Amino acid sequence: MNASFSLEPEVGFQPEQGRVRLRTLVFIRWMALCGQTVALFTVHFGLGLELPLIPALFVVFISGVLNVAQITTRPASSWLRNKEATMALAFDLLQVSVLLSLTGGLTNPFSILILGPVTVSASILTRRSTFVLSLLAIISVTVNVFWYAPIPWPEGSFFLHSLYLYGLWAALVFTAIFLAVYVSSLTQEARSMGMALVASQMALAREQKLSALGGLAAAAAHELGSPLGTMFVVAKEMKEELPPDDIYLPDVELLISEILRCREILQNLSNWPEEDGGDPYNIIPIVSLIETAVEPYEKLEIKTSITSDSEDKSEHPMVLRSPEILHSLGLFAQNAIQFAEEKVEVSVVWNNRTISLTIHDDGPGFDPQILGRLGDPLISTREQTQKSISSRKEEDGEHMGLGVFIATTLLAHTGGKVTYSNHLQGGAVVTIIWPRQRLEVVVNQA
Repeated sequence: MNASFSLEPEVGFQPEQGRVRLRTLVFIRWMALCGQTVALFTVHFGLGLELPLIPALFVVFISGVLNVAQITTRPASSWLRNKEATMALAFDLLQVSVLLSLTGGLTNPFSILILGPVTVSASILTRRSTFVLSLLAIISVTVNVFWYAPIPWPEGSFFLHSLYLYGLWAALVFTAIFLAVYVSSLTQEARSMGMALVASQMALAREQKLSALGGLAAAAAHELGSPLGTMFVVAKEMKEELPPDDIYLPDVELLISEILRCREILQNLSNWPEEDGGDPYNIIPIVSLIETAVEPYEKLEIKTSITSDSEDKSEHPMVLRSPEILHSLGLFAQNAIQFAEEKVEVSVVWNNRTISLTIHDDGPGFDPQILGRLGDPLISTREQTQKSISSRKEEDGEHMGLGVFIATTLLAHTGGKVTYSNHLQGGAVVTIIWPRQRLEVVVNQA
């Protein structure tokens, strides 16, 4: 059994469509340039410390020229792709590094700002980009330990021991690594969760639209039934009044047959919501809900059995015909049937406290390498063992695990807890447990 489901085409997440707006980076750079200029003039003229002002201002000027060039060559509202944003942040990092080299290196109190581009990258760019910028920051910090123009402090007023300088270097290096690993991981996880939650909402909305369509079909069948009945009565009276050899008799008989055909179609439409969609607030037995979810994915070559049992002889639970449960169970059933060899067993057991549903197929089972991570969004196929039978990819298989995440999230909204395992005799097992009082609907009988 495959460990995940393919992402529907309409979800269409494209991470490379853009990472950050040009306007945002330009604004941040203007703020940095203003701060750098004010700091240079304050230290040089306000505090009376002789800095290499002309070279330092030239470095600031180059950054300003780049800002103007970017604004004039493309719209400020355009999105920068990951590579473009990485290059822009790399330039900012090098600009700060050169400025620090001209103004004291790591002895400059503002040396911590060299980690600014790394922090921005960890928040919005890929891990690879953050790693590259972190490596560049480490190189820049190392260069500033040995090659820098000292700040001309008043004689004898201030001195940094070399040991402290090396400690500051170590602190900046470890901070860069921390940002690259920890912050980037948290950001990536939050981004994946956000994308997967959007997909969950779209899947649920799709099920709700199908349910609403079933209700609309039933309403249409009810409203059209009365006019068709009147037409049938009129046509039948016309047939009785016409002589057997009348030239219009075949037309009247054709009209009656077509009216009967329309009534049959409307009857099927009125029955469809109860059988294959319908009102999400219908109250049905739990087994009927499972059968409705599994039926669209059954195959002739795969034997699918659904069994039910009560542990304490309690009454059969009645539940709402929930779009969340229908969609989730449909995903699990489709996946089980797709990778089963001969059979899929679906069993539901209940007692006074819980309702437990188990889906077991006789396929290759879940890949042990990702079994513990099932339920996480966007598991990459690269993380699966290529030689394993169970590592077969979906047709779209670039993003894996999203279907499992969607199903797990939707079932959690109904109070269900999902666990994944491999059976001792082979095959994958999906178990869902609900608190009975959370899922069951009490039907008041008159």
